Amino acid sequence: MNTPHGHESRIVTTRAHSARVYDYILGGKDNYPVDAEAGDAMCRHWPALPVHMLENRRFMHRAARYLAEERGIRQFLDIGTGLPTSPNIHEVVQAVAPESHVVYVDNDPIVLAHARALLHGTPEGATAYIEADMHDPDAILGSRDFRELIDLDRPVGLMVIGIMHFIMPPADRQLVQRLLAPLPSGSYLAMTIGTADFAPEEVNRVAEEYRRQDMPMALRDLPTATSFFDGLEIQEPGVTQVHLWRPGPEQEGIDGRDIAMYGAVAMKP
Repeated sequence: MNTPHGHESRIVTTRAHSARVYDYILGGKDNYPVDAEAGDAMCRHWPALPVHMLENRRFMHRAARYLAEERGIRQFLDIGTGLPTSPNIHEVVQAVAPESHVVYVDNDPIVLAHARALLHGTPEGATAYIEADMHDPDAILGSRDFRELIDLDRPVGLMVIGIMHFIMPPADRQLVQRLLAPLPSGSYLAMTIGTADFAPEEVNRVAEEYRRQDMPMALRDLPTATSFFDGLEIQEPGVTQVHLWRPGPEQEGIDGRDIAMYGAVAMKP
C-alpha cells in the first residue's frame, strides 16, 4: 500500500479500522492483516455480511442518482466517505450532470492518503476532500472547501451512508440536525442506519465483534431509524431495508435476512 509522505505515521496498523474492514470484506486491497482478521471474524458470525455491505453501497449509488436525475441536485456533501471504491458519488452524479460539485468528508488518514483518487472528476464539475469528523460538524461547515464548493443558496444532497451505527446516542440526532441546519429548503438527506431487526442473533454477534475491536456500534429499530427524518418529507418508498429502496435488477432474489440496514431519502421543507 502506497501512502503520501506525512500520512504513514498517522495510520494505525495495530488495530482494525471500520473503513479498512469494510474495504477488506468487499474485496479491496487497502487494508492490513489486523483488518482482515477482524473482517474474517465478523463474517464467521454472519456470512451474509458482504452482501449486506454491498447493498448499502448500492443504495448510495441509487440515492445519489435519484437526487441528480429526478431532483436536480447539483451539489453533494458526503459524510464518512471511506476508501475510494468506484463508482464514487462524484462519478455517479457527474455522469448525470457533469457540472456537479461533491465534497467528501472523512477523519481517517488512510482515506486522506487516497484522496487524490476521489478528486478526479469532470472538468465542468468540482470535487474536494475535507479531513474532519462528523462529531465536529462546525469543522466541516466552516472549512474552506465547503465554503468554496457548496452554494448555500442552492439545494444540497447530504449523504450519510454507512456511518450512523458508529455514532452513539444521545448526540446522533443533534449531529445530523447540525449538518442539515445551514442547508436551504429543497435540500435532501440520504442516510442508512444499521439495524438488528432482521437477523438479530447474527447481527448482534457482529456488533459485539466490532466492540471487541474497539469500534462500538449502535443498532436501531425501525421507529428509531425513522425518527432521524423527523421534520423532513420522506420520499417514496419511505424508510426501508436498503435493498428495497427503489430496487433494480441487481436486488432481485436478495434475502431480507441478509440486510441489516435501513435507508431513506428525505427533503428539507
